[in-house]
Amino acid sequence: MDGVTIIGLDLAKRVFQLHGARADGSVAFRKKLSRAQVTTFLAKLPRCVVAMEGCATAHFWARTIGAFGHDVRLVPPVYVKPFVKRQKNDVADAEAIAEAASRPTMRFVEPRTERQQARAMVFRTRDMFVRQLTQMINALRAHLAEHGVIAAKGITNVQELGRIIETAETGIEPLVVEMARLYLDHIE
Repeated sequence: MDGVTIIGLDLAKRVFQLHGARADGSVAFRKKLSRAQVTTFLAKLPRCVVAMEGCATAHFWARTIGAFGHDVRLVPPVYVKPFVKRQKNDVADAEAIAEAASRPTMRFVEPRTERQQARAMVFRTRDMFVRQLTQMINALRAHLAEHGVIAAKGITNVQELGRIIETAETGIEPLVVEMARLYLDHIE
């Protein structure tokens, strides 16, 4: 591994592809390693630039590899694509990542801290729950509208739909009432 200045690391779920290059751009090594082998291998290597696409798990790996003293760089995937020379596969991707990261004008993504990722998860989770709640309310409104039950818009008026379906005078099919109750239970 003499003279390795940059490693392109193609991340995957189980097996990672590494492409090591020297300062002149020549290939130093190409390796296929498991998750456990990657950390062991990089911990033993002299400090160098380790480049990855800024995709799923990249921030975790950036922190892990950075702890070994390597200069970790995350390249946006859109900037890697032009450097893929042949068919798309892990070997070609690792080489393209190393090539892209070696460009002097390349822009990189700043690796996120664990705290930043945790906060992002909170925001995304809340956003997902709000979308799901809205979907449930809209679906309930649409189904009940097909049976002549209408209430004003807004989450506060969902309870009004519940009161309407419970009155015997509406004449709604019992199965529809049962399904509406499921929606209302889920919404609450």
